[in-house]
Amino acid sequence: MKFYIFILLASSLISQELKVKANSFYTDQKTGISVFEGEVNIIKENDELNASEVTIYTDKDNKPTKFVAKGDASFRITTKEGSLYKGKAQKVVYFPKTKEYRFFTDVYLSQVDEKKEIIGNEVVLKTIEGKAHAIGAKSEPVIMIFDMPKEKKDEKND
Repeated sequence: MKFYIFILLASSLISQELKVKANSFYTDQKTGISVFEGEVNIIKENDELNASEVTIYTDKDNKPTKFVAKGDASFRITTKEGSLYKGKAQKVVYFPKTKEYRFFTDVYLSQVDEKKEIIGNEVVLKTIEGKAHAIGAKSEPVIMIFDMPKEKKDEKND
């Protein structure tokens, strides 16, 4: 049986709907921790996160402060400037207040609109600032792949 949870995030001007779908969930309002397990799918506007397990931490006003996704996590993220990122990792930590994502273990991050890819062991994406940085594993470096435009040949000099 799948559970659907709708959480409204308070914003100064607009409320945003956060839709969480999972096979099971547990919540403890006193600690502000909700754990979703089994085929977890989270959608907020154009962003989507999928994982085996997601823990959502909330403050005293029930506003999410941190999301921790574990187990074959995949995601689709749109930055403030409109850049689209897709990827996967074994663990994803998201901080809604700063709109910062941290990806861990077997990370693959693709900036679709710019045709850039990052492969590493730890990657940080700051969606407000449009910045990213990566760290490789001890035995493997970070890999960055760019799509380079082909240079046009000058027909006069051939």
